[in-house]
Amino acid sequence: MKVKITRLNDEYSDLPLPKYATGGSAGMDVYAAVDQPMVIESGKIALVPTSLAIALEPGYECQVRARSGLALKNGIFPLNAPGTIDSDYRGEVKIILANFNPEPFEINRGDRIAQLVIASYEHIEWSLVDDLEETDRGEGGFGSTGI
Repeated sequence: MKVKITRLNDEYSDLPLPKYATGGSAGMDVYAAVDQPMVIESGKIALVPTSLAIALEPGYECQVRARSGLALKNGIFPLNAPGTIDSDYRGEVKIILANFNPEPFEINRGDRIAQLVIASYEHIEWSLVDDLEETDRGEGGFGSTGI
């Protein structure tokens, strides 16, 4: 599948396009397009630019997901995860990052800040009914099946 992508600012043409780290990767690393270091203080949220825009075909979305190393080692997570970039959005792909670490975290030009996963979806129509069929689980949720 080919997806159209454009750079919004030639100043960042040295940064790689999103790419898979290995042949079996589901997500493509995306890179920070910042001129100066960006510091996310502990407990704070930042919107990190990529200087990229994409054009997906209808029926596809681009999901923004955490990089496991950033999450485990630094407590840095994308919020609204997985975030969704809709097929009709043509603005800059920006990554919402939160710092759950007690220390400030610095993002530099070209740092890998998240993963992008392209996924298909379907539009549905609701069918309003009076009752739903019973299941073994029923209304159990929020830990009702144990740890």
